[in-house]
Amino acid sequence: MNLTTRNIMLTLAYDGTAYHGWQVQPNGITVQECVESALEQLTGIRQRILCAGRTDSGVHALGQVASFHTNVAIPAAQFRRGLQRFLPDDITVICSQEVAPEFHATYSAVSKRYRYLIWDASVMPPFLKNHVYRPRQSLQIRAMQEALPVLLGTHDFRCFETHYPNKATSVRTILDATIERRPLPDLFNSAAGWQPDDARPHEDPGRPLICFEVEADGFLYNMVRAIVGTLLLIGNRPQPSDYLARVIRGQDRSSAGSTAPASGLCLMRVNYPDELLQVPTADE
Repeated sequence: MNLTTRNIMLTLAYDGTAYHGWQVQPNGITVQECVESALEQLTGIRQRILCAGRTDSGVHALGQVASFHTNVAIPAAQFRRGLQRFLPDDITVICSQEVAPEFHATYSAVSKRYRYLIWDASVMPPFLKNHVYRPRQSLQIRAMQEALPVLLGTHDFRCFETHYPNKATSVRTILDATIERRPLPDLFNSAAGWQPDDARPHEDPGRPLICFEVEADGFLYNMVRAIVGTLLLIGNRPQPSDYLARVIRGQDRSSAGSTAPASGLCLMRVNYPDELLQVPTADE
């Protein structure tokens, strides 16, 4: 039987703690290696898969996107269940679907959204250890919020790029950026609440979880973590709120904050043009 080649899109979530990032590496296990191995076990064919963003070692994802072409007879929606049989518990296929032939997980993306979590309390809940960063000093969220608007729009962000230049251009457009305190979800709270005796002296000890989210048309290498490192200098008060604006204008990586640890970073979502997520009908 002559089967038509289809383009399959996977939406993936994973805990990146145990992996040397997404991309196949010679010195350690990666998420890509696990997904490609599962695909080979399911279809009998070894092939490379494309991804939206090559997350670094220790970085997590709730909305990573991968794609591959295939002519096996498995229905598109059934790849999710089939692949999950061969994947470790810390990698989950959220859904699988057929998309337009020209869809490309990397180059078709129009924007990506990342989240960085900071635990601003003196005691770390053990189940958050690999998913947040806990700075040594308490943070003032208002100063960090006042700094954020300068990120919006189109700028040369080489000041937040590790080993500049890594790309043809360091100009990117940031579409949205927010930072706020959130309470620990009740599901993880004890009956007494999570209030250590030596609570940190910030604005809201009942909301120790700081959530920074940023969406852009693309990101430079370590860009989000460098932005977070710069915001931390503002939040713990060595630098004023206008420091972020001065760093961007100066275009000097050495003037920005250090690269924040990978554990707090998570790829939340990747956005694509609607027409590429539709499969053309026979009449089109």
